[in-house]
Amino acid sequence: MLTSEIKILVVDDSSVTRETLQSYFAAEGYSAEGVETAEAAEKRLAEDKFDLVLLDIRLPGKDGLTLTRELRSRSEIGIILVTGKQDEIDRIIGLECGADEYVSKPFNPREILARGKNLIRRVQAQRALDKPSDEIVVRNLGPWQLDTSRRVLLKSDRSVTQLTEGEFQLLLTLMENEGTPLTRDQLMDRIKNRTWNATDRTIDVLIGRIRRKLAEDPNCPQMIITVHGVGYLFSQSSTEDEPCAP
Repeated sequence: MLTSEIKILVVDDSSVTRETLQSYFAAEGYSAEGVETAEAAEKRLAEDKFDLVLLDIRLPGKDGLTLTRELRSRSEIGIILVTGKQDEIDRIIGLECGADEYVSKPFNPREILARGKNLIRRVQAQRALDKPSDEIVVRNLGPWQLDTSRRVLLKSDRSVTQLTEGEFQLLLTLMENEGTPLTRDQLMDRIKNRTWNATDRTIDVLIGRIRRKLAEDPNCPQMIITVHGVGYLFSQSSTEDEPCAP
């Protein structure tokens, strides 16, 4: 796909921010446009297919977190949250809602472009995988199966649960290292296109999201085990152990 055919939507009530972000991506040849509100964004997203949304958390009317949750429930579009440095809690909530990345104001043009380009590649790859195919590559995951070609979880009734790129990369890493505890640093190094820092709770947020999709009780996880003082461990044999005490 030509760069000019890739569409980016900037959602921010600040005209300066909108124009700045649009100019970054337009300079790289992308088609970028901006709107002021979540409601206007919903209208444009219903009218056209976009590859990436740059979304301010704090918007008049419907806020960016609510829009993130709604978009993720029905789409695998790339979502980058735009936040202020004081919005640490909102950033974590945003990741829990399904955002892929976040960037803080003031922007580093190289960083936001790199994150955007990586997400666009992920969205395009996912859309290609979503096309009908006779070949299904699955890996057993306790009572589930992980379809690595489509990056989804399959239940025994063949219903499908979609994984985001971060969830898929993290779960696959844990499965490939079954029985070996991995630190948060090791896990973050395996998740492509993310930046780790000492206060980043991205791994914990993603683990929580995966556990919920696996229908695991957070107080009694069966496959993704918290190793206190270390990190996380994946073990299918733990599903055969005695259940946790009430």
